[in-house]
Amino acid sequence: MQKAPIKELISNFKGINFTLQFGDGECVQVGNTPSDFKVILKEPIHTLDFILSYTLAFGEAYMNGNLEIEGNLYEALDAILKFKNHFHTHFHLLPELFHTSTSASHQKKQVSSHYDLGNDFYKLWLDETMSYSCAYFKSSLDTLYEAQMNKIHHILSKLNLQKGQSLLDIGCGWGHLLIEAAKLYKVHGVGITLSQEQYDGFNARIQAENLQDYLEVKLMDYRELANSDLCFDRIVSVGMLEHVGRNHYKLFLSCIDHVLKDGGLVLLHYISSQIESPGDAWIKKYIFPGGVIPSLREIVSLLPNYHDYIIDIESLRRHYTQTLLMWADNFENALPQVHKMFGEKFIRMWRMYLASCAACFNNGVVDLHQILFTKGVNNELPMTRDYLYTK
Repeated sequence: MQKAPIKELISNFKGINFTLQFGDGECVQVGNTPSDFKVILKEPIHTLDFILSYTLAFGEAYMNGNLEIEGNLYEALDAILKFKNHFHTHFHLLPELFHTSTSASHQKKQVSSHYDLGNDFYKLWLDETMSYSCAYFKSSLDTLYEAQMNKIHHILSKLNLQKGQSLLDIGCGWGHLLIEAAKLYKVHGVGITLSQEQYDGFNARIQAENLQDYLEVKLMDYRELANSDLCFDRIVSVGMLEHVGRNHYKLFLSCIDHVLKDGGLVLLHYISSQIESPGDAWIKKYIFPGGVIPSLREIVSLLPNYHDYIIDIESLRRHYTQTLLMWADNFENALPQVHKMFGEKFIRMWRMYLASCAACFNNGVVDLHQILFTKGVNNELPMTRDYLYTK
């Protein structure tokens, strides 16, 4: 490609200091010297790729080793993403990414492509709870394990669980939230997932913890809830709503409504956005195929249709930045093992994924919300919000 489009793009970057070096040795200084980081573009990016999607073009260049960043990758992306409004994608020209099927069979393939990379892989860089979602840092000194346990207990407190109640976890991951719920509150829990690896891992943990009388995990699509005879006092979903698809939010909420008792509580924990967007082309192609991030207002506006009453909404955006940075550190410490499993290109892809997501949360490109609501009016809950945060 010609250098002009990139030079025009970076001319909008005010208040940051970095150097852009092209493959022929030409350097362009943005801001003042010394530079905080250096971007090296070894090979030209095809003009059409650049026109289709800036982030897809740059992400693929980094994955392939044609683009290097000298300096801290997260800090560089964090600085550049302040100018995200100058990055463009022609969504209609990428139908294979933005107009995919949301059928149950297709969604299972999409979910499996990410979560079935293998339990051995995720064990390398997640904490002992195997929690692959935003942690909750009560202190800057919290370890990742402590912060993930904080998150689990934070959610369980909000659900106001009582001994003997039933709890459904939609998209249960490797099950640590349900394990804690069973241990602490003696509730009976069911987890559903589309990932065979997560199903196998959770089943093994149930056996190891001797919780067969309290917990069960099912390979099950949320859509199957609508035709089931299941019924629950409480429902939680952590990091699953992002896989539902914009056209199916009503279906998702109706399935919850079908299996939730009157007066029951639901907690939705999900990555959210300020505005409704088709998403990022690079993330959809390489990390979360079919994934769509709901805006907060999209979900809130639908709840009255099911006679749902909001109790609490909380943002954990900055907690996710910290979570991702800790994951990134753990990932870097596991590079020899990851390289044996997947090779160098995968390492560069995953490194970009973790660092860019951390930068997106830090810049408010995306957020993380927990919405707590009841089915119908529930006058049995404590009258103050103190119970949500004190247990």
